[in-house]
Amino acid sequence: MSDYTAEGGHGAVPTEGVPTGSGTTKGSWPLYEVFVRGKRGLNHVHVGSIHAADAEMALHNARDLYTRRNEGVSIWVVRAEDITASSPAEKDPFFAPAGDKVYRHPTFYAIPEEVPHL
Repeated sequence: MSDYTAEGGHGAVPTEGVPTGSGTTKGSWPLYEVFVRGKRGLNHVHVGSIHAADAEMALHNARDLYTRRNEGVSIWVVRAEDITASSPAEKDPFFAPAGDKVYRHPTFYAIPEEVPHL
């Protein structure tokens, strides 16, 4: 007989033989952040988070959950623990060095009228 669990209110889910990854136990799968690209040429956008035993399972579950109506052409899944981000509270000191390089701002250049979306 298989081992089943109903944790999280999602019904009975078979857990026997499911790899839990390094350092995790049954019921504490790692958290993955999900990014979806809606159309070719657009950026990937964060759409949510899921728990999964491994990256392949996270990718399949993200596809099933976040692209049910053909909203995407590409999906990224990234372990949340692998993401390093700056703090909004550190905005001024963290991004201050770019302020002295005026040549990086589009106002420094004369932009022709024919150039769209600037």
